[in-house]
Amino acid sequence: MYQTVKGTYDILPDDLKAYEDLEDSFRLLLELYGYKLMKTPVFEYTGVFKKENDTSDMVTKEMYTFSPNEKDSLTLRPEGTAGIIRSVIQNKLYASNELPLKLAYIEEMFRHERPQKGRQRQFTQMGVECLGDKSPLIDAEVIALGYNFIKLVGLKDIKVLINSLGDSESRLAYKDALKNYFKDYKDQLCYDCQNRFDKNPLRILDCKVDHDKDFMKNAPKMSDYLSESAKQYFDKLKMYLDELNIPYVIDDKLVRGLDYYTDTVFEVVSTNNEAGSQATIFAGGRYDNLVEELGGPSLSGIGFAIGLERLLIMARAEDVMCEIEDGVDCYLIDVSGGSPYALKIAEELRNNFYSCVANLYERSMKSQFKSADRIKATYTLIVGEDELNNNTVTIKDNITKEQINVPYIELIKTLEDMEKKHE
Repeated sequence: MYQTVKGTYDILPDDLKAYEDLEDSFRLLLELYGYKLMKTPVFEYTGVFKKENDTSDMVTKEMYTFSPNEKDSLTLRPEGTAGIIRSVIQNKLYASNELPLKLAYIEEMFRHERPQKGRQRQFTQMGVECLGDKSPLIDAEVIALGYNFIKLVGLKDIKVLINSLGDSESRLAYKDALKNYFKDYKDQLCYDCQNRFDKNPLRILDCKVDHDKDFMKNAPKMSDYLSESAKQYFDKLKMYLDELNIPYVIDDKLVRGLDYYTDTVFEVVSTNNEAGSQATIFAGGRYDNLVEELGGPSLSGIGFAIGLERLLIMARAEDVMCEIEDGVDCYLIDVSGGSPYALKIAEELRNNFYSCVANLYERSMKSQFKSADRIKATYTLIVGEDELNNNTVTIKDNITKEQINVPYIELIKTLEDMEKKHE
């Protein structure tokens, strides 16, 4: 018997309803903030995701890369930003739309990493990308969008973390300070961080292996190396977040996993005990050079991504958005088991946007009434010998317990009148 591949999973009907509820809430916020959804291919040329000297785990360890021929290297989409940027450049969306360009996605992603709670090899991400001018006002609005989405879902046990990676001048000074500091501890760093030491020492701060070691606690702070302009930018961001009443904590070690981020980076994490090591609900930041690196014009951008599976875990841990609204409008009992008249009634209901489950084979009345209860039907419709002979339908309202017999031509009008009694 075949099983799902390690790191993948089936989304069964009840769970899919919860996924769709979260996606619908996200779509509502996107509309309110003026973002438009788009889709990109599930695989791209590897160069879209892999940049020279990129030290992120996603690029160096986790991408599913394959070569259909000797010339091309292709990669299954591991994150949403790079593919969106590639599409913006290819389709010149920056020229045909007013800036900032507000785009969003709800897509499947693929990463070859160790499967664990809230982290799978195939997963769904929802995200936004805002491209155009660089402004702390835009940064604050993007953070507000994500924060308000989490509040709309109903999560309360959350914390907003922010940091600044500064401009290029700031990062060069900070990288030198980190290398100077960590050179005395290089032998104590994990294998990955020893490689990061020369390529990108900022990534050492994000290490999950070394983060509890004593020497990590005294590492230089980015805030001490920000240029004056970078400090002013970060101060304005904090002012705008204060104005929006978004509580935040400055996390000096927040650097994000991907190497293209500049200035503002942020995460929203769960403080619920169920979160464990996978507490990050969504994360993102600003990127100044990515559009140019992929062959486009000089456009700054900012975005974030939310892991849908992890968000669902957090929602269930806090007991929000967990009740699946089961039920159908109508369950049709056909006493004869398969009459054309019953089939006609079922189609008439569906044509008028009433969901209907019809019994299409011979069963006892008792078992059919049990089925109507089990699927939480609002109305039970009965077609027996009398109904067949008189071209009528018996309707039982399972909420008010009212039961009436009506002509077929009055069926929809009667259901509409019954619905008004539920309001």
